[in-house]
Amino acid sequence: MKKNYLRYPVLGFFILLVSIAVLATVIPLFPSKEWYVRVFDYPRLQTFFVAVLALIWYFVFYFKRDRVSYLFAVLLIGVISVQAYKAAPYTVLGSQQVLKSQKAASATTSVSLFICNVLQPSDNYQKVLDRVAEYQPDIVITTESDSVWQEALSVLDAKYPHRIAVPLDNTYGMHLYSKLPLDQAKVRYLLEPDLPSIRAKVQLKSGEWVHLFIVHPRPPVPGEDDDSRERDAEIIMVGREARKEKGGVIVAGDFNDVAWSETTALFQEVSGYLDPRRGRGFYNTFNAELPLFRWPLDHIFHSPHFKLIKMERGDKVGSDHFPMYIKLSYEPENADDQPKVKEEEDTQQEASKAIKKGKADAGKE
Repeated sequence: MKKNYLRYPVLGFFILLVSIAVLATVIPLFPSKEWYVRVFDYPRLQTFFVAVLALIWYFVFYFKRDRVSYLFAVLLIGVISVQAYKAAPYTVLGSQQVLKSQKAASATTSVSLFICNVLQPSDNYQKVLDRVAEYQPDIVITTESDSVWQEALSVLDAKYPHRIAVPLDNTYGMHLYSKLPLDQAKVRYLLEPDLPSIRAKVQLKSGEWVHLFIVHPRPPVPGEDDDSRERDAEIIMVGREARKEKGGVIVAGDFNDVAWSETTALFQEVSGYLDPRRGRGFYNTFNAELPLFRWPLDHIFHSPHFKLIKMERGDKVGSDHFPMYIKLSYEPENADDQPKVKEEEDTQQEASKAIKKGKADAGKE
């Protein structure tokens, strides 16, 4: 008599979990940019642990030497392998992409940044100010900051005399506060008239100038954007533009994309910029309110001219994002010491294609 594997509700639930894990692994392999495909780029770590626990549970309680059991085992091992491959570079098992600086943290060539998506409707202004007071960064970057947030954070003006303000009430406002002098500061709207980005030159205490780019593209989720084409295009456009600059470059902000996505990989290939999280940890910044559903959306990439002094995820500030703090050492003389980001043969072609599709979606030539 054949065994009925759906006889027990618990086993039926297990089969449902296996199905979800397999789909969550296979679907993002498709090149489609639709939101219901790209959303599966995010929960890599969650899918990995679901598959590991399911495999252990299945072997302990249900495994039999038959085709069905072997099929479940193969599927789960496949899920674990794919997700581990994607996630491993962002664990201590991966190789570090940014080397640790041997210079003193107080060196005049260092620069520190505090990046915080404040959550526009939030009124936890003091929590953000407390984190700024805790880290004392050279540069403060806020996203989702409107005119109300601008007024609440105006107490920073005395210590941060160099500022760029883009207060918007559409959750895409952004502000830059700097202790260091700024030059050639520009607010751009690369694809959409209500989605700003910032670029500027920052003068270090040593007198040297570096470039800073700040981005916050729209995510591919219902209610925001039906696909990821415009997000991808903006990220890659900034990477290609920044690559043309001589000297040190930092690209930071809420990318609304995870570190291990194809888009972020293409951005790194196009720009040649490094990710200081590689080999150190995920530094998941979203969602601060849902511990089981977190992934890294807020990023700091930089050219090989910088080495890492310190990086950490800050405490909660009442937003759905955690803030990020990083301190970098500008060491252009040691740029060749850093690992190189390999550019594939079709990188530039893929980048041009992504930009063209994003511009077409945005109605731009």
